[in-house]
Amino acid sequence: MGCGSCGTGKPNGCQSNGGCSTGGCNRLNVHDWLLNLPFSDPESSCKIVEVSFKQGSRKEYFRNATLQFFEKGDYVTLEGVSGFDVGEVSLTGELVRMQLKKNKLDENSPEIKKIIRRSTERDIEAFHISKGREKDILARSRAMAMELKLQMKLSEVEIQADGKKATFFYTADDRVDFRELIKMYATDFKFKVEMRQIGIRQEAAKLGGIGSCGRELCCSTWLHDFKSVNTTAARYQNLSINQTKLSGQCGRLKCCLNFELDTYLDALQNFPDYADSLDTAMGTAHLIKKDIFKNLMWYILPNNSKHYPLTIQRVKEIKRLNGQGVKVDELQAVEVTSSKPKEVEPAFADVVGQISLRSLERNDKRRRDNNRDNRGPNNNRTNQRDNRGDNRGPNNGPRPNNNGPRPDRGDSRGPRPDRGPNNNGPRNNGPRPNRPNNGPRPAPDAPKAPDQ
Repeated sequence: MGCGSCGTGKPNGCQSNGGCSTGGCNRLNVHDWLLNLPFSDPESSCKIVEVSFKQGSRKEYFRNATLQFFEKGDYVTLEGVSGFDVGEVSLTGELVRMQLKKNKLDENSPEIKKIIRRSTERDIEAFHISKGREKDILARSRAMAMELKLQMKLSEVEIQADGKKATFFYTADDRVDFRELIKMYATDFKFKVEMRQIGIRQEAAKLGGIGSCGRELCCSTWLHDFKSVNTTAARYQNLSINQTKLSGQCGRLKCCLNFELDTYLDALQNFPDYADSLDTAMGTAHLIKKDIFKNLMWYILPNNSKHYPLTIQRVKEIKRLNGQGVKVDELQAVEVTSSKPKEVEPAFADVVGQISLRSLERNDKRRRDNNRDNRGPNNNRTNQRDNRGDNRGPNNGPRPNNNGPRPDRGDSRGPRPDRGPNNNGPRNNGPRPNRPNNGPRPAPDAPKAPDQ
C-alpha cells in the first residue's frame, strides 16, 4: 500500500499514508499493472468488473452494462437476490480478463450479473444499516444453533444491502441437517437464508489473528490459495514432528511449511539418497539429518550419543568402499565451527535482587568515614569546645556573673522592688494588701463564730 501515483485516497486499514484508492488493506487486493498501457481498440476492452465484499473477504465478477467508467475503490450498486447489493470495485481493465481465464470463467456467460449504477447516498446508507445488524444477528443465530444441538460453528454472516437476503458461513466436520434451523432464521429475521460451508483455513482467514512469528496471519493478509500441507514438508526441512509447534491457529499444519520447501528440494538434489547407513568397524552409522547450508550429513554410531558431521564427498567415498565389502576404521568427521559470535559480558550488569545486607552495612560505614574526613577546621567538636573559652576561664571554670544589664538591650534593667539591689536577695514576704486579716487561717474542723 505504498504507491503514491494515483492520489485518489488513503488506506483506512494500515495507515501507511499510501496513495492507492482501495480504501483498506486486504488479501484480495490486486495491482493493475496494465492500467497505464495504451490499447489500439478501446471497444474491445474488457467489460467485466471485479467487485469485493465484506472488506475483501469475498469478490465476484459483474458486467458493466452502463456507459460509466468505474475506478478502483468506487462503490457500485449491483444485482442481488430479489433486490440490490452494494460492493466496492477492486479491479478493472484487461487484467480482469486474465483473472477470468485463471478462474476458468467465460467472459460472455449469461450468468454474470450486471452493475445497475454508481451507488447513491441512499444506497450507501442502506448498506451501512444492513452491516450494522450483522453482529447482533450472528449472536442470535449461534444461540439458535445451540438450542437445536447442531454440530456446527457459525463464523460469519453477510447481509445483502437491501436486507432481503443473508448468507451464513459455517464450519462442520460431518454433514449437518439444518432445515429446521433455516426455518427459525427465516421466521425470526424476516429474510431469505443461504447456508454456505467453508473450511477451517477459510474460517481463520475471516477471523484473523497473530501467528507465532509475531506477524498477522498470512491467510488473512495475502494468501488466498490454500494448498495441502503434510508432515513430509517438515521432514525435508529437518524439523521435529511436534504437532503443537507445527500447527497454526486453525488447528491444521502451518501454510508457511510450504514456503521454503522448493528451496530445500533443490538443495537436496546434491545429497546422495542411498547413504542412509554406513558400515564401519565400530558398527553401522545411521543418518539423522542433512544440513543444506553447510553441505554436511550427520551420522550417529550405535551405543554412542555423539554426532559425526561428514562431507558429501566423504559419504560417497565410504559408500563406494562399502560396495566393495570394505569397512572403514573411522568416519573422519569434520570440525564444525559456530558462526555465532562469542558473547561478551557487558561492563554494566543489572544486579537488582543481588544486594546483600553486608554490602549495605559496608557502604554505610564508608559513607560515615567520608563525612568525618570532609569536616572543616570550624566544624570539629574539639575546636568548638575551645571556642567556648571566650566566655569562660582558661580552664573552663565557672562562668562569670552576667546578671547585670546586657549591652545588646536598649534599656538597663533596674532592681526589682521586692528584691535586693543585685536582684539576688530574698523576696519580700510581707502581708498582702488585699487581705483584711493577716492572722492564721482557721482549721477546717473548727466551729464557726456566731453572727452578732
